[in-house]
Amino acid sequence: MSEKRFYQPDIETAAYEKMYALQTERLAWAVKHAYDNIPAYREKMKAKGVEPGDVQSPEDLHKLPFLSKDDLRDAYPYGYLALPLSECVRIQSTSGTTGKRVVAFYNQHDIDLWDECCARAIVAAGGSNEDVVHVSYGYGLFTGGPGLNGGSHKVGSLTLPMSSGNTERQIQFMTDLGSTILCCTPSYAAFLAESIQEAGKRDEIKLKAGIFGAEAWSEEMRRDIERNLGIKAYDIYGLTEISGPGVSFECEEQTGMHVNEDHFIPEIIDPDTEEVLPLGSKGELVFTCITKQAFPLLRYRTRDICILTRDECSCGRTLIKMHKPMGRSDDMLIIRGVNVFPSQIETVLMNAGYPANYLIIVDRVNHTDTFEVQVEMTDEMFSDEVKLIEAREKDLLTRMRAMLGISPKVTLVNPRSIARSEGKAVRVIDNRKI
Repeated sequence: MSEKRFYQPDIETAAYEKMYALQTERLAWAVKHAYDNIPAYREKMKAKGVEPGDVQSPEDLHKLPFLSKDDLRDAYPYGYLALPLSECVRIQSTSGTTGKRVVAFYNQHDIDLWDECCARAIVAAGGSNEDVVHVSYGYGLFTGGPGLNGGSHKVGSLTLPMSSGNTERQIQFMTDLGSTILCCTPSYAAFLAESIQEAGKRDEIKLKAGIFGAEAWSEEMRRDIERNLGIKAYDIYGLTEISGPGVSFECEEQTGMHVNEDHFIPEIIDPDTEEVLPLGSKGELVFTCITKQAFPLLRYRTRDICILTRDECSCGRTLIKMHKPMGRSDDMLIIRGVNVFPSQIETVLMNAGYPANYLIIVDRVNHTDTFEVQVEMTDEMFSDEVKLIEAREKDLLTRMRAMLGISPKVTLVNPRSIARSEGKAVRVIDNRKI
């Protein structure tokens, strides 16, 4: 982007003092709203000896109790709803892979603000009413499709609500309608790039940018996607419980995602002690919603591990930045006492020239953890010569041991033999009963 462009410049470039004053006003409303309308949260506050009047500014956030996904599951479906159902117009939901689903409620006010947050992300990626936004996130209960769809409408872009799947049709519409901004998971972007290349359509696409989120991806994977699609790839962050994509978004500097802190106040805490940590510290990300009316979560523990910074950004935005999450405090793999993040393995593979298609399989045999990484070869790497494959496996093992401090079993598998994903990629199979 050669010029600084913003969707809502008064907010995105606001002085810190102005933003702090806005947060103070909105936080006071949000705390009283939750206290008055959510019995479960009122009981949590009473148990901690806190009343709404005790929270006068963001400096007082530490006085409030935390909320977790378990709290929301236990209160399923209506326990944290702050409005009558007659005032709500939509629900979105988590995947529900463990336990009960988390159902998030929205009134029209909440959806309008969510759309604005996603519009900021699209404009930060260079989007305008001259663009064709190709949304290949899933629709339905998943927040990805509806979020970027609404943001694209706010910007005035021509919106293609493709959803995921049917890759042949995706490529046809991409070429016929001149898609310029692609929105999907990074793993599906990589799959689309591979499919476009195989179809011989690389020179027919007009993409200039991609907005990718909903799963972890490394810088190496970003550069790979950028190179293969000829675009600039922007990160976007969100979670269903808070609203969906658009909680934070990346600008052209690509050094972290700007948090829409006029709607969401972020904190970093020590996940073990729950102590609030200063800016620049690595810890668990916590969000407080200060404008949501139907489902106003306060001090929600995301379990994402990251860093917050308020360094000056060359894009002109003054919104606080969160660095790309480095893993999760709950989903982190502990193997033989060592903390392992899938993103570390992805970094090793991409640096060694392998595609971002791999599978981590963890098990426990005779009370000892087993750890295997299956890695897909490219057509160029594939060989019938056993010694050559063994040499490649040994090289990867050495690289992974250096990165992780632990030695997995590395198995190279045939090209395109690991299932591709049209949504969130399944990278880990943990068969341990722990």
